[in-house]
Amino acid sequence: MTSVVVVGSVNLDAVTVCERFPHPGETVAGLSVAFGQGGKGANQARSAARSGAPTAFIGAVGDDDAAETVLNSLAGAEVDVSRVARVSGSTGFANVTVDGAGENHIVVVPGANAEVAVGEASRRAIAEADVLLLQLEIPLDAVLDAARAAREAGTVVLLNPSPVRALPDELVGLLDAVVVNRDEEKALADVVARVPHVITTLGGDGARATGPGGTVEAPGFAVDVVDTTGAGDAFAGALAAHWDLPPAERLRRANAAGALTATAAGAAAAPTAAEVDAFLAAQENTR
Repeated sequence: MTSVVVVGSVNLDAVTVCERFPHPGETVAGLSVAFGQGGKGANQARSAARSGAPTAFIGAVGDDDAAETVLNSLAGAEVDVSRVARVSGSTGFANVTVDGAGENHIVVVPGANAEVAVGEASRRAIAEADVLLLQLEIPLDAVLDAARAAREAGTVVLLNPSPVRALPDELVGLLDAVVVNRDEEKALADVVARVPHVITTLGGDGARATGPGGTVEAPGFAVDVVDTTGAGDAFAGALAAHWDLPPAERLRRANAAGALTATAAGAAAAPTAAEVDAFLAAQENTR
């Protein structure tokens, strides 16, 4: 199994479910509220670990009670959190509102995520891993430092460029692969054209991977959607965990992880490898 290091963000999520989103100035009744671990980096690390990959997370939390909540959650998913920095101030926070169709609105307060840095211990962990998985909810300097360390060690550099921003040429030159959705692929067309491997998520239509060996596609799965929050992160984490598989099988398992995540509330709902196995077996039996 591929070993993975994720450098990225971690948040305490407050997830509120309601029948529909309020209009500006309107108050609507909510159906439920729950608190748990979120953040794109932490979500992806959880997914990689639950997919069976030895996974370490590098990020930063504050000196508040939320720090223990999110770190205990990650550790419970067998993610190595020994290199997560403790900084003065608040842990990142996200206010997530989910409507009856499973769509979401999210407001993020970065908090400690704005202070993520890649030190010597983190560089060693990156050098020892098979895949480095990155996103853009932390300072770009930290993303660059991590990518440089990976390139020096021969570690695969996989970037999920979300939220979308302009990327420096140096970073683009360090990438082995990007994971984008349709909108990100269009917004970053120049970047996508310069990266060896491009994996595009296609919503219910599945995913597509384009690389030196050509293009392969894997179909999506029909599921009862509860909450789409974190489904893309589950896809990215599972993809990194299965990087050693042929592209079509890699996509198939990542699609299944994303689909199953959407059937549960909250960003930290990534399935285990056993759950993915059972889901895929059930899909085969219904054909």
